[in-house]
Amino acid sequence: MTTASLLQGLRVLDLSILVAGGTASSLLADFGAEVVKVERPGSGDPLRRWEPIASGVSLWWKVHSRNKKSITLNLASAQGQELLKKLAAQADLLIEGFRPGAMEGWGLGPEVLLGVNPRLVVLRYSGFGQTGPYKDRPGFGTIAECMSGYIGMNGFPDTPPVLPPIPLADEVAGVFGAMAAMMALYRRDSAAGPSGRGQVIDMSLFEPLFRLCIPHMTMYDLLGIVRERVGNDFPDAAPRSLYRTADNRWLGLSATSQSTYEALVQAMGLPELIDDPRFKDNVRRVENKDVLNSVLQGWLGQRSLQEIMAQLVPAGGVVGPVYTADQIVDDPHYQARQDILEVNDPDLGRTKVLGVVPKFSETPGQVTNLGPSLGEHNQQVYGTWLGLAQGDVAQLAQHGVI
Repeated sequence: MTTASLLQGLRVLDLSILVAGGTASSLLADFGAEVVKVERPGSGDPLRRWEPIASGVSLWWKVHSRNKKSITLNLASAQGQELLKKLAAQADLLIEGFRPGAMEGWGLGPEVLLGVNPRLVVLRYSGFGQTGPYKDRPGFGTIAECMSGYIGMNGFPDTPPVLPPIPLADEVAGVFGAMAAMMALYRRDSAAGPSGRGQVIDMSLFEPLFRLCIPHMTMYDLLGIVRERVGNDFPDAAPRSLYRTADNRWLGLSATSQSTYEALVQAMGLPELIDDPRFKDNVRRVENKDVLNSVLQGWLGQRSLQEIMAQLVPAGGVVGPVYTADQIVDDPHYQARQDILEVNDPDLGRTKVLGVVPKFSETPGQVTNLGPSLGEHNQQVYGTWLGLAQGDVAQLAQHGVI
């Protein structure tokens, strides 16, 4: 492995608030980008106040803003706006998450920023994007999840649609944003040569999740199919569902190809299910999935989770337990993959956090610190990036600019 980080030398200004933009910058920070979180003086990112709270700090903030630096800057002041332009001149990527028009209102729109730094990539987050009839609507991830089509399919036929227990639209948009930023930087530095220009990325919250609903618009267009709620089943292949074991655990099972289905029922000692005309191929299994699920549940419900795993996994059965956090922590595979790390934090002490994903062979990511205190890096960033002396920084703070 090399000693240099994958993204060493990449400078990122993150002006976003809450989850989406912060997810994008967090992914980049895990691999060595210098991410500077630009926050409002006095209050900072609202994520700092999200519960749960431990030792007086938000655990959301601590994990979501790991590997980042924090500076304060009043973007509503003329002096603050000039400072941001100077910072942008030193940056590779700027992320913002204000309502469309807010940056322009401060005199900090993309045209201004690219005028200051033509190589800058600007990643803009908003609920509905920078164009279209809904662009001025306020839009949090919950509304994006609803309007993406995902929520309409999520749940059981006899219950209301179900929202996810995580800010899914924000986090998916964050992943798309990190990917999009690296695409733009690749074009700037590789395809267009060393004098390549930056560009603006318009990232809504609803479109990334909509993009993951892969064939549904085409199904509706060509076949008139509107995907509805089907619970834990997969409408296009079977079997795939959750099943309860004899020791009251839940187990996920998927055998949606012919070979995995045949291996599964052979391992269960039910070879007659291979030639049963109701289950002979995927089309018939989907048509008769309720009957098939009942047969599988009957077999699985008579055995403990440990017995099922011991019998089916060696034979190629695609099964796995439904985990909660306490079970994940104890799982040897998570431990072997270093998917849970311990970091020493000045507020929380030794703290377990999610590991770095994905795994690179030559330039692995790392977690060096959890979320910083508000303005913790004012002197470091303003001094290193802009050459301001300690007295200059103190004066800016005194006048409410930072």
